[in-house]
Amino acid sequence: MIKKIDTLTAIELENILKIWLTANCDAHPFIPEAYWQGNLAFVREQLPQADLYVYCENNEIIAFLGMNAHYIAGIFVKNGYRSRGIGQKLLNEAKHAHDTLSLSVYAKNQNAVTFYEKQGFKQLNQQIDEHNELEYQLVWKK
Repeated sequence: MIKKIDTLTAIELENILKIWLTANCDAHPFIPEAYWQGNLAFVREQLPQADLYVYCENNEIIAFLGMNAHYIAGIFVKNGYRSRGIGQKLLNEAKHAHDTLSLSVYAKNQNAVTFYEKQGFKQLNQQIDEHNELEYQLVWKK
């Protein structure tokens, strides 16, 4: 089941943060884990202001999509539930609510690049980020 969360409970926030940290470390082994750990406090502050779509099973948050306006900060799926179409379901909710979506994705995160391309995203630009890694800016339009 997918729902949009307007107000996070403390438990929901902690569960989402765990998913965020694990998913980032798993998807980005080329970025030091300390970087993600170091950004945890910032993400904790930002999540309550974000638009959040969550996927739940048995009242447990399994995955979420976080965004600000039309920018997708990321789709994060709990380990053991990946490659089951959950990310696509979350993305479809965002597509239904917006005419345009944009995001950034590391070129080395080939699974994510392929996923977004299959979902109709097109490369708009590319840049080198603070870790000296190539990052693509992608956009989707209805």
